[in-house]
Amino acid sequence: MRFTPVALIGALLAAPAFAAPEAYVLDPSHSQIVFSYNHLGYSTTTAMFSGFEGTISFDAEAPAASSVSVAFPVKTMLTGWQARFDHFMTPDFFGATDDEMVSFVSTGIEVTGEKTAKITGDFTLNGVTKPVVLDAVLNAAGEHPMEKKPWLGFSATTALLRSDFGLGAFAPYVSDEVPVTISIEAMKAE
Repeated sequence: MRFTPVALIGALLAAPAFAAPEAYVLDPSHSQIVFSYNHLGYSTTTAMFSGFEGTISFDAEAPAASSVSVAFPVKTMLTGWQARFDHFMTPDFFGATDDEMVSFVSTGIEVTGEKTAKITGDFTLNGVTKPVVLDAVLNAAGEHPMEKKPWLGFSATTALLRSDFGLGAFAPYVSDEVPVTISIEAMKAE
């Protein structure tokens, strides 16, 4: 069978349109990054980052074509105790300036299940950038019942070695490996 140029154009126009990725912005009031570490074998201490901003380009038809970008100041860390926060901001740990940022920019997504994926990206902390893999889950996608607009919810986990980012002070007494749990909501950008 031979297509004429007019028939080929007609076939292309009749083909279904593919959905493009849609832009979402993080809901800072419902997005957190929580990390914990073992302190001398006596306790597990937890701290978090919250109130940060970022963007997601979400392609529901081809999730591997999606992307995420998040950045926030180190000094937005919440520890629950001012003296601990002050110690984290010393050269023993971050030595962070007011404008020093933590960031994650995805470089690839491998879909591993109906609602799961491995998101690889460049993670920058303490001036060091290394690849990190997030084990991610799409918790929900649909119209937000109160906001009445498209909404996404994701959770993810990973583990970081503090020493990889020049933050290995007091290891092994304070654990070098730090489990990280992420929970975010994102609303469709306007």
